[in-house]
Amino acid sequence: MKERVEVMITAEAIAKRLEEIAEQVYEDFEGEQVELVCALKGGVTVLVELAKKLRQPATMNFMRVSSYGDATESSGHIQIIMDLEESIEGKNVLVVEDIIDSGRTLSHLRGLLLSREPKSLKICTLLDKPERRVTDVPVDYTGFTIPDAFVVGFGLDYAQRYRNLPYVGVIHFEE
Repeated sequence: MKERVEVMITAEAIAKRLEEIAEQVYEDFEGEQVELVCALKGGVTVLVELAKKLRQPATMNFMRVSSYGDATESSGHIQIIMDLEESIEGKNVLVVEDIIDSGRTLSHLRGLLLSREPKSLKICTLLDKPERRVTDVPVDYTGFTIPDAFVVGFGLDYAQRYRNLPYVGVIHFEE
């Protein structure tokens, strides 16, 4: 089976939108330092590109979580494979995601992070697929709302490939 990727959101549109989000983050946190938290692997590209556009001091912290196990759909029960290296207590935390679809994993992760008593907690996602939402989760910054399509690029993968594309594209499978 052959794969073809059709551009959905250009690299230029992503860069412009991340600049707008960075400005809103600056205003919302009143220029205070922000702890960027990323659930590896997909969100790392978004986190790095957003961090480069922020005007306030920012630190980075990473987690690795799994909600799929051997299944093809999220169970919603997350397993922490790698936890944060530093405490987020008393910090302004911005969780940075590549995409939110069902909302199950992020909702659980949000609850876990709130239990660690940050000063504030906000969520940023590059892509939002509201058609797939099963669990409501408050998202403070959304790059783009997209239809229910299988997308790759800018951190998103298919079988660990395509993460390095500078744009977001829809993957098509052809015989």
